[in-house]
Amino acid sequence: MTDQLRLMAVHAHPDDESSKGAATMAKYVSEGVDVLVVTCTGGERGSILNPKLQGDTYIEEHIHEVRKKEMDEAREILGVKQEWLGFVDSGLPEGDPLPPLPEGCFALEDVDHAAGELVRKIRAFRPQVITTYDENGGYPHPDHIMTHKISMVAFEGAADTEKYPEAEYGPAYQPQKLYYNQGFNRPRTEALHQALLDRGMESPYGEWLKRWDEFGRNERTLTTHVPCADYFEIRDKALIAHATQIDPDGGWFRVPMEIQKEVWPTEEYELAKSLVDTSLPEDDLFAGIRDNA
Repeated sequence: MTDQLRLMAVHAHPDDESSKGAATMAKYVSEGVDVLVVTCTGGERGSILNPKLQGDTYIEEHIHEVRKKEMDEAREILGVKQEWLGFVDSGLPEGDPLPPLPEGCFALEDVDHAAGELVRKIRAFRPQVITTYDENGGYPHPDHIMTHKISMVAFEGAADTEKYPEAEYGPAYQPQKLYYNQGFNRPRTEALHQALLDRGMESPYGEWLKRWDEFGRNERTLTTHVPCADYFEIRDKALIAHATQIDPDGGWFRVPMEIQKEVWPTEEYELAKSLVDTSLPEDDLFAGIRDNA
């Protein structure tokens, strides 16, 4: 019955879908699940993080078009559908004090209005399950936090015909489960770090763990561990497709694949809302739904 199962992953920028839950999506696609990535912004203000591409005038002047092409390639690799929500990247403010956010950016949009655009997508696609970010955004980028806000409003609003009339937003629909991506969690980081040290190898996570408490990141409840090690290579290939954002020789890829698969073969989620009965911990985002599809 997997042809009736639909998963929507809501992300802030192109490349987020490949760094958060990509192996999970590829796994579900392989099982016949219909998977849609909704990308809230075009990533127009994203820095060029790949040192090999820094200083490229064409990329700097056409970053929006370049990142769109990267998204197209990643989408094909993952096998998912993808749609843009159409908002403008807010950028990551830096400095002390922080500068104001740019006028017209996603993070300054009215939450109910922006959520209404997501409601349109939800009502059209009709996903049983939605994944998004927690209230901290995974990390405190203003677009990630805004993505959380509109996802929470839209999860409820998709069924609210008074707030979002059917004539304008399409027929009402109620998703059944909403999850927060929690792939960057401390247990996983500690496990991979120790596995590398035990094998006499250098770990890229030493400084991360030393600074974990400095970041003020509270420990999250990991309710759902999706086995998806067979799709880690597809995840990495999709991530590398975002060439302006990812250095293929960088820290993302310093843990040998065989160690990743052996030590931590899952991706993690936190169940935030559920309208179906399920038993925790889970190993399937569609737990409680699949049998009734």
